[in-house]
Amino acid sequence: MPRVRRRRIHGLVPNTQTLWVRTSHMNELLEPTSEPSHSPHRSHRVDRSRVVLGAIAGLVSATAALGAAEAVAAFSRTFQSPVLDVGDRVVDAVPNSVKTLAIRWFGTNDKVALLVGIGSILAVYAMVVGFVAFGRRFRLALVGIALFGLIGAWASQTTRREAPFSAVVPSLVGAAVGVAVLAGLRITANRRVATHSESDPASVAPERHPSIAELVPNDRRRFLVAAGTATAAAAILGSVGRKSRERFSVASERRTLGVPRAASPLSPVPAGVGAPVEGVSPFFTPNASFYRIDTALTVPQVPVDSWSLRVSGLVDRPLTISYDQLLQRELIESDITLTCVSNEVGGKLMGTARWLGVRLDDLLQEAGVQTDADQIVGRSVDGYTCGFPVSALDGRDALVAIAMNGELLPVEHGFPARLIVPGLYGYVSATKWLEGIELTRFDRFDQYWVERGWVEDAPIKVQSRIDTPKGLASVDSGTVAIAGVAWAQTRGIELVEVQIDDGEWMPVTLADELNDVTWRQWSYAWEATSGRHTITVRATEKNGPIQTDERTEPFPSGATGRHQIVVLVR
Repeated sequence: MPRVRRRRIHGLVPNTQTLWVRTSHMNELLEPTSEPSHSPHRSHRVDRSRVVLGAIAGLVSATAALGAAEAVAAFSRTFQSPVLDVGDRVVDAVPNSVKTLAIRWFGTNDKVALLVGIGSILAVYAMVVGFVAFGRRFRLALVGIALFGLIGAWASQTTRREAPFSAVVPSLVGAAVGVAVLAGLRITANRRVATHSESDPASVAPERHPSIAELVPNDRRRFLVAAGTATAAAAILGSVGRKSRERFSVASERRTLGVPRAASPLSPVPAGVGAPVEGVSPFFTPNASFYRIDTALTVPQVPVDSWSLRVSGLVDRPLTISYDQLLQRELIESDITLTCVSNEVGGKLMGTARWLGVRLDDLLQEAGVQTDADQIVGRSVDGYTCGFPVSALDGRDALVAIAMNGELLPVEHGFPARLIVPGLYGYVSATKWLEGIELTRFDRFDQYWVERGWVEDAPIKVQSRIDTPKGLASVDSGTVAIAGVAWAQTRGIELVEVQIDDGEWMPVTLADELNDVTWRQWSYAWEATSGRHTITVRATEKNGPIQTDERTEPFPSGATGRHQIVVLVR
């Protein structure tokens, strides 16, 4: 057999020793620690560092973006934080079932819950963007931040409030700041590494850019200092922005205005209108405790010197009335109970106040309502609309109200003016921050909630509630006072009865009736025996039906059913 000569091609097939040296040298460059590159502990630590630092960078960038947007929003009354603009769109877009659930869970804190939810989603989104940016997909992360800015800009132009095109500026500036901060943090974490010549350690080869996964562990301290600095700057910007927006507040202006006097002030209510039982609701609900359910994430700040009320639509003589002109008209006082359509059986979304304002029917008579008009639409400065039938103005004290319980309307309850229409749920009648009253037709216009499936005409249903004892309360045997309120606005309450367990219905003691548009208090002395007992209440309206026991949800026209509690008697 002929002899085969083996030749080694120089530079293509290195010997074992050469390959081992070169591989070892490369590992030293890529692995700054003495731990071998194939170690699973090393790999997990690198991945964990990338995830943590990327998430931190994303959160810091989002915080900086929001802080910058908040600062820019302070430059103009027409600007708003992107979170609030997006929140407004969420309020308008979520299904009725979600709104009802939010009110049931959080009550008057539903707006806080929404903002917390938006903030939580944004935080998760920001962490994902940061992780992507630290994982060799920086351009994709930039797209994510740009999307954040575009959504905020879009929301600023599609909310109900009238906003100029310049309202997109806070969102766009915020997105730009977010990009800059994320890029800066990525550069800080990804410092360059120089390779050294094997033959001459003093010589330095051109710098190379290893991956984030390789270099994240190198500069944690510098990274954290940069992140902390950016976060502090964002907090300062946001605080300055919020503080600057206080100059748009009308709270101080409201405090300097005096409360005008009614042409014929009402007398104080007689003591007999209240049930003499501890634990029952006060007859007049304090302003600070009055329920607030509306769609405004931020309370509109409306200066009286720029406010006016327009009466338009199907009228013969359109009107525009300034605040001073409104106060110069005849003002009346009226005691009225308001009820929210979202009020559950036994719920607290209702209250009674002494309102001061101008009669709505007087204003409309002056404007001259045309015969084909059948709907009155109230328009708010934030774009919200209510609508109710013209036929509701049947002599009841429907008001353009400017004060409640002896003080000007609180800002959160509609300052400088709002609508109050007795006997109708608030979603069709109680427009806050009122700026317009339009006469139209139901076949031409659907107000805000009708567009979302609620009924057009919403008279308040007869209801009753047990205020004391509370559900699952533990009481001593013997005489126990049961008390609460009942209401059927514009019809009045004729009878209230309670039932203990499955016993007979027993009439209670009714407090004096003030009028037919306020609630009526009641009480009952129960001789309680030991054990677990169920108490149920029902009301009967004057010349009308008994409160039904059929349980329905608030949507689409108000809840029905009888309030029932369980008490434990010792």
